[in-house]
Amino acid sequence: MSSLPPESHPPALGPIPANTRAVDAPKVDLPADKELVLKVVPMPKDCNANGDIFGGWVMAQVDIAGSILAARYVRGRMATVAVNQFVFKQPVRVGDILSFVGGVMRIGNTSITIDVQVYAERYDTQGQYIKVTEAALTYVAIDAQGRPRPIPRETRPNAASGNAE
Repeated sequence: MSSLPPESHPPALGPIPANTRAVDAPKVDLPADKELVLKVVPMPKDCNANGDIFGGWVMAQVDIAGSILAARYVRGRMATVAVNQFVFKQPVRVGDILSFVGGVMRIGNTSITIDVQVYAERYDTQGQYIKVTEAALTYVAIDAQGRPRPIPRETRPNAASGNAE
């Protein structure tokens, strides 16, 4: 309970207004050579004071999308060990439909690097994609004690290609 009289309390902030500014970005198709691994819609609780979605929220979703792809090869516990690249190209807005597409960049002995690209469909212009984020993340397969362990050879698409650490 506050000891301040009611008139000295700051006024309540209203709801954060939707960010409806036009974005001058080329409309593109989803890449055919990548796999759709996640679709999500950011909500008002995920936005900053400007009405855009927090970059950290987008980063968390990118990490989830990358780990979904990496899990197919790691087959067990893994840890994100590096964000090799992360570029925010356009703002993400409340209500955007985000598509996370990805592909394997490299598989080593204990690590895997995943490319994740994020495309937004504005709610009122569905079917038109804008590339909003691109990232590369590295995951390491770990054992029960948290130590690096080999990625199973049978899960590697090109085990004989020399993609070892």
